[in-house]
Amino acid sequence: MSGINYKLKFANKSYESDELIILGSFCKSEGKKKILNNSTWPAEFKDSFNSHKYSSEFTGEKDSSYTFFSQDGIKVIAYGLGDKKELNEESLRKSSATLFKSISKKYKTISFDLDSFTIKNNEEKSFSIIQEAFALTDYNFDKYKSTKENLKLKTIIFETKLPKTKMQKFKTIQDELLCIADAIHFSRDLVNDPPNVLNSETYAKRIEKDVKSFKGVKVKILDKADLKKEKMGLFLSVNAGSAYGPRLVHLTYTPSKATSKTKHIALVGKGLTFDTGGYSLKPAASIINMKFDMAGSATVYGAFRALVQQSPKVKISCFLGITDNAVSGLATMPDSICTGRNGKTVEILNTDAEGRLVLADVLDYACDQKPDVVIDVATLTGACLIALGNEVCGLMSNSDKLANELQKSAKEVDEYIWQLPIIPEWAKDMKSNIADLKNIGGSRNAGTAKAAAFLQEFIKNDVQWAHLDIAGVGDSQSHLPYCPAKGASGLMIRTLYRYVQNGKY
Repeated sequence: MSGINYKLKFANKSYESDELIILGSFCKSEGKKKILNNSTWPAEFKDSFNSHKYSSEFTGEKDSSYTFFSQDGIKVIAYGLGDKKELNEESLRKSSATLFKSISKKYKTISFDLDSFTIKNNEEKSFSIIQEAFALTDYNFDKYKSTKENLKLKTIIFETKLPKTKMQKFKTIQDELLCIADAIHFSRDLVNDPPNVLNSETYAKRIEKDVKSFKGVKVKILDKADLKKEKMGLFLSVNAGSAYGPRLVHLTYTPSKATSKTKHIALVGKGLTFDTGGYSLKPAASIINMKFDMAGSATVYGAFRALVQQSPKVKISCFLGITDNAVSGLATMPDSICTGRNGKTVEILNTDAEGRLVLADVLDYACDQKPDVVIDVATLTGACLIALGNEVCGLMSNSDKLANELQKSAKEVDEYIWQLPIIPEWAKDMKSNIADLKNIGGSRNAGTAKAAAFLQEFIKNDVQWAHLDIAGVGDSQSHLPYCPAKGASGLMIRTLYRYVQNGKY
């Protein structure tokens, strides 16, 4: 959890911090001229501001700031949010994250005037966005640095003139947001850990240890012998060259009042702790950062971790298929034919298309648990970056209903997702001349959707299924100030969380 203490103060008549007060400032346009709008400020702060020689130069434009002192000698930062008519939720989230970065290393205790940051006359929503932005931005992976980058900031007091009767509602919102942010930080830590520390065996143990404190959660970990019993020949083919045993982590959350009508959601994640490409070896420049190839598993676990702490009324299973893809004398060779758990044979033409092999067996296993919905998440294809760039998650599904709900959920939390089709021609292209399937298509074209067409061969029992390719969005989202510019992003955890909580299955 964050080291920052977030406090709520209602019916505010005076600010608690004697170190720094932050006031939000908007601007309004009069022709081409921008004019400051600080109508929500307390009168004494307006007077102090106006008494400053250069205050007239501050117009409240987005992410600008002006520092002055109150009549009591307390430092005040007026922070610009731009034109109130143009300010949306994501814009407020980004500005709040930018503000957090500017103050977190300079001040210990801050009074934050929530009323002056309210947009669309919605105090609860505005607060939730700001709290979320602060919590998401409050992350730094310095585990392996000899000198830690500790923040000076210890306390943020959200202060408002709203009556104390509203405090409990805000506290509930705050607790949930901090829980989600903590899960995202846990996920980011997993992805950022190096492969000589986080291998399949240590990864599974870390998850097993973490879930012990969550009520209603059972954990089952399948090792190599178990995978052989399950006839997961595709999963095992990827692990064949590894020095570490494969692990399938099976987590199940069951609500306390579950019945035969309780809905069941399954989350499946690709957990390649490092991907060399196997015998289809990646170029040296492309091998760097392949520790991120387990981001799909960290994403679904992050969502699962946040959800189970909120005691949802839906059953949730989480499946993490964990191994690395190494090169050795025992590693699977191109042209090999292996058999999946569902009995289908696969001609492995490229050992660097390994994630779909792991997911294939895990998806078949997940479908046997009889869920209503299966959603898998993976850093699956470089083709996704070509199609959608580093900013957009690829979505493919066998269900328009599920795809629409995921897109709606992503939009509600301002994460970018875009649906790609799975057409019969691409499914046909994944057929092999000498086996049931092959693990790459006949050309590089439509590589992301062809990978999904392959995965769809392992979905059964008429389960609604969606595949999220996070190859682009899983790391280094420098355009989002609430994400690390380098390293794991934690994106799509909020989308999955919102989808499950929306309850439209």
